[in-house]
Amino acid sequence: MFKFELGEILKDKITGFQGVAMARTEYFTDCVHYGICQQSLNNGKPGDWEWFDETRIIKVKGSKKIIKEVRKPMSGPYPNSPEM
Repeated sequence: MFKFELGEILKDKITGFQGVAMARTEYFTDCVHYGICQQSLNNGKPGDWEWFDETRIIKVKGSKKIIKEVRKPMSGPYPNSPEM
């Protein structure tokens, strides 16, 4: 079970880096890392994601979870994929 949900606003306790949890990775060794994306632009462009160990981050108090828009999947296996 994961400590945080995707879409939550998280903050690194050490650097103060803050943003939306966009991805998470669980390793065989039980380490869990979260990919966090800043909510502000950097010179008019989205910044790179930063990855942090779960033990370094906290949920930002009073923040609202970002809810993803439910759409048809755009990737993954297709039922009628072309054959070679």
